[in-house]
Formats: sequence, structure tokens, C-alpha cells
Amino acid sequence: MQGSERVHEEVGHLFRHEAGRMAAVLTRLLGVQAWEEAEDIVQDTLLQALSSWKLKGMPDNPSAWLYTVARRKAVDKLRQRRMQEEHHAVIGHALHSEYTLSPAVQQLFLDNEIEDSQLRMMFACCHPAIAYEAQLALILKTLCGLSIGEIAHSFRTNDETIGKRLYRAREKIREEKIELEVPPPTALPARLEAVLHAIYLLFNEGYHSAHPDKLIRHELCAEAIRLALLLLKNPLTALPVVYALLALMCFHASREEARTAEDGSMVLLKEQDRSRWNHALIKKAEYFLEASATGDEISAYHVEASIASCHAGAATFEETAWDRIVQLYNVLETIKPGPIVALNRAIAIGHASTPMAGIDALEAIPDMNDDYLCLSALGDFYAAGREYADARSSYERALQNVPTTAGRALLQRKLAALPLD
Repeated sequence: MQGSERVHEEVGHLFRHEAGRMAAVLTRLLGVQAWEEAEDIVQDTLLQALSSWKLKGMPDNPSAWLYTVARRKAVDKLRQRRMQEEHHAVIGHALHSEYTLSPAVQQLFLDNEIEDSQLRMMFACCHPAIAYEAQLALILKTLCGLSIGEIAHSFRTNDETIGKRLYRAREKIREEKIELEVPPPTALPARLEAVLHAIYLLFNEGYHSAHPDKLIRHELCAEAIRLALLLLKNPLTALPVVYALLALMCFHASREEARTAEDGSMVLLKEQDRSRWNHALIKKAEYFLEASATGDEISAYHVEASIASCHAGAATFEETAWDRIVQLYNVLETIKPGPIVALNRAIAIGHASTPMAGIDALEAIPDMNDDYLCLSALGDFYAAGREYADARSSYERALQNVPTTAGRALLQRKLAALPLD
């Protein structure tokens, strides 16, 4: 790999891994109302890295280099304010002089503080005055480093809708002078649902990437699991629902390596080499799932983790407990109704019963006629039922809408595997 290409790749990786944490510390330092200033510092730091590293080469510790530069930019920003604006309460007392300014910023950039700040700011974003979906968008954009397009993919909507949500949320914060402070400990559980939802969406963006050329973004999956594990350190948030989400993510993450072939192409669950699954991670997931059963509440995460457990416990695709999975999807539809749940339920029905039963269930889902996932599943069941013309038609329609390179390649392989008419 050429030096310039390596720098681009490294900066891209660091952006995914560090941008959210840097933004969390900066917003805690500058005040949450200064979203744009914090984001500008992060962007400037990454652009400076791109320029400097091309000329001078990669530093020994790229991550530390980024935090050093971001810290200096934050100090400059605070000095420009001349201490006349209101600063975040947690550091205000330490910023009374030029002498104490830099040490106070330095303290905020300690490694442990970075991790804690990110999670604290996630709770701060979940202010009850802000609409729930806007809370999620703020977290994913500012603290997790996702693009507007990636957030739109998570919500199954378009970029314009997400852009408007973010704009309205920031205007509301600015105009109503909403103080996005970390809530007191007793208020944490009330905001936990939104924080968990954001972590869930972050993991899904890693596991089912919206990036046109990346099937899985492992760093996003790992970051989501890291954030959930941090919740277990606080007795007020170490709740059964957190264990359930961790179980779900660990079950899915255990299959990451088996989901891609050596050439980077997608490997379907039916074709995966189960010896490549991370069985240590499956054991961890089973532990989390058992720990999640201590409460009275059954959340969507509990049900989804149970479904994932059925897959993890099957020796082969054919031996999967499909009847049990259909039952679990029936429960999930009552808790979390929606087209994706209905789609997965229909696929499970087709495997538990007959291909035609799967086709009927898929065709009964409203507003999914042009969805590439639904069309691909229809093609699979038509092919299994030897209705090859209908299978070809479904795959070709799916190809018109599939957004990723890996998805297109998979559909093309399925088309090529069909017998000639």
C-alpha cells in the first residue's frame, strides 16, 4: 500500500474509532450548546493529521497525536473566549486563569475521562425536551461519528429527514437555552432506553454497514459493545435490559469473521463455516442472556437475543429450531412491530414450513414490494421451490435497489446459480 493510501486508511479508521470520544470530551469542555465548535475541532484535527502525516510520516502513536492536537485547539478556543462566556459547570472553577487553563483541559483528555465522558454525554443528549428520535440522531452524529447518510440508513429514511431532525434539535437547544447536563444518578434509568437504542443502532451500522464497499465495520460493533459494558459498571444502569442487549450484540459479533470470504464477499448464514464462529464470545453471550433473565421485564432485546441464541446453538443451518424462532418473532412483533421484524418472521416461516409459506408471508408485508431484502428473500424461496423464472425476476428487481457492492455481488451470484430457462 502506498504511503498516501495508508495515511487515508489510518485517518479513516481513527475517525471511526476516536471522533465520537473526542467530540464527547470537547462538548463537555466547551458546553453542549457548542456542538458545531466541537465538531469543527474534530474535523480540523483529522484534516491536520491527513496533511501532516503525508509530509512527515505516521507518528508512533496516531491516537495520542490526535488528542494532543485537539487539546491544543480546545485551549486556543477557550482563550479566545477570554473566559467571559459561560463554561461547562464541571470545569468552570478551574478555568479562572491562563495558568490553570491548560492543566484543566489536560485532565479532561485523560484516557479514562474520555471513555466516561462519551457515555455521560449520551445521557445528557437524552433531555426530555428533545424529541426521542432527535436524541438518537444527536448521539449518533455527534458522539458516535456516524454520517447523516449512515443515520438515515439506521432509521430507514432519507438524508433530508435526518438533517432536518438534527437542525431542529440544535435550534431548540439554542433558542430555549436547554442545558444538556448529565442527569443526577436517580434520573439515569429514565434515559436508559434512548441510550440503549443508540448503542443498538450503532452496532447495527457496524454489522449491516451502509458503506457501499464495506460489509462489516468491526470498530463500530466493538465500540457499541464497549459502551454497553460501561453501563454495567454503574448499579443504576446494570439492569437486565442492558445484559439482554449485550447478549444480542455478542451473539451477532461471534459470527463476524464467518460472514466474509477471503475475497471479501458476503457469506450467508446458511453457507457459513460454523467452526469460524467465535465460540468464546458465544459463551459470553449466553452468560449475558442468562443474567438478563433476573427481572420481570421482557424487552425487544431479550427476544432478539433469544432468537440469536437459537442460531448460535444450532450445529447446522438445517438443524436450527425454526419453529421456536417463528414463535419468538410472534412475540417480537407485539413488542416492536415493523417491516424488518415482519420480514425476518416471514423468512423464518419459510424455513420452518415450506418455501410457499415463506412467499405468502413475505407478500403479506405492507409497503415492502420494492425493498431489496424482501425481494432477495422472495427470490430465495422461489428458487427453493424451483420457480426459477420468478426467482430470477425477484433477484433482478432487488439488484435495482441494493445499495452496497457486497449486496450486488451476492445477488449476482444468486442469479448466476439459477438453472437456465
